[in-house]
Amino acid sequence: MRPALAALLLTLPLLSGCATDSGGAWVELRGQRYTVEVADEHGERARGLMFREQLADGTGMLFVHDEPRPLAYWMKNTKIPLDIFYFDASRKLVSVSRGVPPCSLGDRCPPYPSAGPALYVLELNAGQAGKLGTQPGDEIVFGPGIPERGRP
Repeated sequence: MRPALAALLLTLPLLSGCATDSGGAWVELRGQRYTVEVADEHGERARGLMFREQLADGTGMLFVHDEPRPLAYWMKNTKIPLDIFYFDASRKLVSVSRGVPPCSLGDRCPPYPSAGPALYVLELNAGQAGKLGTQPGDEIVFGPGIPERGRP
């Protein structure tokens, strides 16, 4: 009994660390907070929300790029209709692709480009841009722990 209790006590700090890492990141846009998964490495950005069956309300994915540049996202193997928000290095909204449909055409899926250089991309369930009334120039607010790059 005691070895099992000791093993449990040694495991608890590891479990709490995992929960914090996966559930703590958030962003705010026009006063609405979203819990986000952060994709700040190439492999994470390439996979994005592929193969997911749903995206829970109030959640999204934040892509953090290495430098600002014109970006184009596509919906390869993505099963969820999305709004794709492009933000510059100052975290100001550059453009939004609204209601982007899922695509199962593989490499033939169409791209959805930003209207200018972007550093951050936020993907939310389709319809969020309309509900929020987003406009170019809106600022995204980052919660603690989200990596920032290129902020003047």
